[in-house]
Amino acid sequence: MDGGWSLRPMDAEQLRECGHRMVDFVADYYKSIGTFPVLSQVQPGYLKELLPDTAPNKPDTLDALFKDIQEKIVPGVTHWQSPNYFAYYPSNSSTAGFLGEMLSAAFNIVGFSWITSPAATELEVIVLDWFAKMLKLPSQFMSTDLGGGVIQGTASEAALVVLLAARDRALRRHGRTSLEKLVVYASDQTHSALQKACQIAGIFPENIRAVKADCNTNYAVSAEAISEAISTDLSSGLIPFFICATVGTTSSSAVDPLPVLGQIAKAHDMWFHIDAAYAGSACICPEYRHHLDGVEGADSFNMNAHKWFLTNFDCSLLWVKDRTYLIQSLSTNPEFLKNKASQANSVVDFKDWQIPLGRRFRSLKLWMVLRLYGVENLQSYIRKHIELAKLFEQLVVSDSRFEVVTPRTFSLVCFRLLPPASNQDNGRKLNYDLMDIANSSGKIFISHTVLSGKFILRFAVGAPLTEEQNVFAAWKLLQDEATKLLGTL
Repeated sequence: MDGGWSLRPMDAEQLRECGHRMVDFVADYYKSIGTFPVLSQVQPGYLKELLPDTAPNKPDTLDALFKDIQEKIVPGVTHWQSPNYFAYYPSNSSTAGFLGEMLSAAFNIVGFSWITSPAATELEVIVLDWFAKMLKLPSQFMSTDLGGGVIQGTASEAALVVLLAARDRALRRHGRTSLEKLVVYASDQTHSALQKACQIAGIFPENIRAVKADCNTNYAVSAEAISEAISTDLSSGLIPFFICATVGTTSSSAVDPLPVLGQIAKAHDMWFHIDAAYAGSACICPEYRHHLDGVEGADSFNMNAHKWFLTNFDCSLLWVKDRTYLIQSLSTNPEFLKNKASQANSVVDFKDWQIPLGRRFRSLKLWMVLRLYGVENLQSYIRKHIELAKLFEQLVVSDSRFEVVTPRTFSLVCFRLLPPASNQDNGRKLNYDLMDIANSSGKIFISHTVLSGKFILRFAVGAPLTEEQNVFAAWKLLQDEATKLLGTL
């Protein structure tokens, strides 16, 4: 493209030409993704040194832009889709998900109400009902009953909107002045998103009960401890109103005891929310569905299709048993949004199920993932990752210098390098150094957590391109670096 070329805001033929080039660029990126350092090796502030201080006055060429992307942007990218990415939890991309994102960008609707694009609202309702059936959720969570599903951006947003609904339900029952008495209960392994939701919702910090979970229950919360905390608070005149359980905790993929927590919530007329952001995907497989036993006692249930379900970020699925509570908390009805369909209550307006007004056509990519892969292939995809995690777990067990810290449930292995008996910090520096050396090599990326005071390494399998040889290579790297580290002690 020569210097006289200018990109018009929207021109079908230019889009065709530029779009083909971008797809080629993306395809080449995925073809070579295993050659990049998984964790970006740049230093903070690197990009400011490479880009000008002001925006260009005259248009640049696509060639120049691609050159800058390759030379300046890609080095600052941590490659979440790399086959050697084992950190945090996965954030899947796929051809189907990518195509769905393209089409959503093409339509570029702002689907706050049914009238703004009926297909966006109705496809979301249908696809969430499909998914509820795949997970065998109770019928109350279906759009045909009092509940229904909605796509949020993240599990953090899902936690916030249901907390707001639960708060307002409690305030209607106990009086608007009782906010300072409302108490939230969860495990100390619950995602920090719940704490942020409480901060936004005005829950007093001293009324957040992070009940300690330990190795005796494989880091699942003790229902007895929750019950005791509730009894103590009731005797102090406080109002227990919300319990959050997790299926697949962030640190160790622990599964909280849903049936008994649901019974406790029901006995005290509390809202019961289940966060299955990571592990919910696995529960489409019959052999893992039992981890959701007790979901019938929940008021809301959330899982992230963008983690482990081949659906590009963002796509967090939330179901509620009674949509009325969400709508009562989040609905607004200004004159400029009024229309015949909404006024007749004949449609769903998802603006009233979320924090922002505007929303993207996210159901397209989930629909395309389900259509183009099918449930059987998606189940096989999940099972493959779990088998690879089992393989890594066996490799760890086979080396007496390491230990598996807590039993593997899904595709996460928590392990550590055992320190010498004379070690002063229980292996913290030893394992931090092992992680840092491995990550700095660019060959793999793993992350850490702390369980019962121990610094733990996390190996989460779930990237779309990961194969057996990537697991073996990661383990060899960790073994070799461990040998060097232990030799310096």
